[in-house]
Formats: sequence, C-alpha cells, structure tokens
Amino acid sequence: MSNATNPASMVLRLAILALAVLLLAACGKSTVVRSPSAAGSTPVSQPRPGESVLVRRGDTLYSLARAQRVTVADLARWNGLQPPYTIYPGQRLRLGPGSGTTVATAPRPKPDATPATPAPRPPATPPAATPAPASSGFAWRWPAQGVLLGTYLAGDNTRQGIDIGGSSGQPVNAAADGVVVYSGAGLVGYGELIIVKHNEQWLSAYGHNRKRLVAEGQNVKAGQQIAEMGRTGTARDMLHFEIRHNGKPVDPLRYLPQR
Repeated sequence: MSNATNPASMVLRLAILALAVLLLAACGKSTVVRSPSAAGSTPVSQPRPGESVLVRRGDTLYSLARAQRVTVADLARWNGLQPPYTIYPGQRLRLGPGSGTTVATAPRPKPDATPATPAPRPPATPPAATPAPASSGFAWRWPAQGVLLGTYLAGDNTRQGIDIGGSSGQPVNAAADGVVVYSGAGLVGYGELIIVKHNEQWLSAYGHNRKRLVAEGQNVKAGQQIAEMGRTGTARDMLHFEIRHNGKPVDPLRYLPQR
C-alpha cells in the first residue's frame, strides 16, 4: 500500500495542516508594538521651578537649554528673553516658570432668574502710571561724560540701553562697585565690551570701547576708570551703557542721577 493511502500518513498530514492553520491565525491577530525610542518624539522640557543656572563665558541659550534638558523656547520664556537671546556671564537663568505664573479664575455666579437693576457705571479711571523701577539698594554714577545720543526703549532689541557720545580715549568709569565678569569682544554688536556684576541681581555693561583696562575677576570701585571710549562697531566714538536686573535690560536713565 502506498503512502498516499496509508492511514497513519494521512493522520500526520492532517495534524500538520491543523498546526499550520493555528499558526497563521495567531500571526493574523498579532500586533507590532513600537518601542518609545523607535518612534519620533518632540523634545519635552523638564522644568525645575526654583532652580537656576549660572551663565559662564562661552555659554549660549542653546547650549544651556540642551545641557539642562529643556527647550530653547521654554528657557527663553521663563526668563523673558527675546531674540537674539543675548545672555551675559554672571547672569542667572531660571529653569522653570517663576512664581505667580498661574492665574486663578473665580467661578462664574449663576444667573439670577429676575433681572437685576444695572449698577451705575464707575467714573473712568486714568491710565495706570508706569510702575516704579526696582530698587538696586546702591547709588549709580554716570559711566562717561558726553551728549546723550540714544535712549532705552522697552521691547526694542536695538535700544536696550543708552548711548553717550564723546571723544576717542575718553575715560569710561564703573557705574557702581562690583567685579568684572566679562572683558572681551565675543558678543556681536557690542565691540570691546566690559560687564560688571554688582550683586546677584544687577549687572552693568559698557560697549564699543577703544581699550579695556580691567580683566575678568577684578574688583572695581564706583567711578574707577575701566576702559577708554572708542568706536568698535560704531560710526563714531561713543559708549553703549546698559543696566540689567535679573538679566533683563532696564532704563538706565531711571537709575542714573540727573545732570
């Protein structure tokens, strides 16, 4: 008798066929699970409210964001920075949203069935006055003598301080006691630049100098000459002067004495 008609052979073939059917059914119901690392994902910030990072020489907003595992957009938003995201050595950047960023909304009252008599409108109030500047706790001095060429304008990245016109080689003096945290020409648009840190919140910057007379880490006194006025990056001899509070530019004319 041939294998085609052998009962044992037929039973074996039927068993193999049944097993194949079961395997195909299992494959048809299986699903492919992608590992999180395989799927593309958008970087997500890991904010740490209450913590900050100190800006050091050579740091950029992009390098700090990458090192702290946050996005550049979030790091800029938490610190109120606008393009081109200029940061200074000695500046501290928050690694999370500041206090008071969440605004609580009061529940809406349920409408009354009976219409209420409209209340009289209060008289129109005058627009709110410009808020007073934060107090630095120390007196500021004019960094140079000369004509005022340009003034500060809030929100304008090209007018973050004041410009004082003078002559080449004219003394540029420290506006207050502090320590030099930057002395170089590595920040685009500032020429030969000196940055003095007065405390954890306050910095002052002196740009477009002809010659820098102090080095990083050096302590300076208010009124001490730190540079010679020049025109590095400008069309005429002048000093570009900024005051920054917690890394944000403020109007120097609100802190310097009247003259």
